Amino acid sequence: MSGTILSLLMLAGVALTGGGTYLLVKKIDRKRGILMVIAGLVMFGNVAIWAVPMG
Repeated sequence: MSGTILSLLMLAGVALTGGGTYLLVKKIDRKRGILMVIAGLVMFGNVAIWAVPMG
């Protein structure tokens, strides 16, 4: 179950980071692009924290 959740978080992080980068490069909506990139990076951080073995 946790593997599925981590996979979905990674996919969402890639989608947010890619979409935010697209918005920034095309200069469509700078504020939303920055927020999307930050949200994607936060998701990657969450996955990294959850993936660290305990013990």
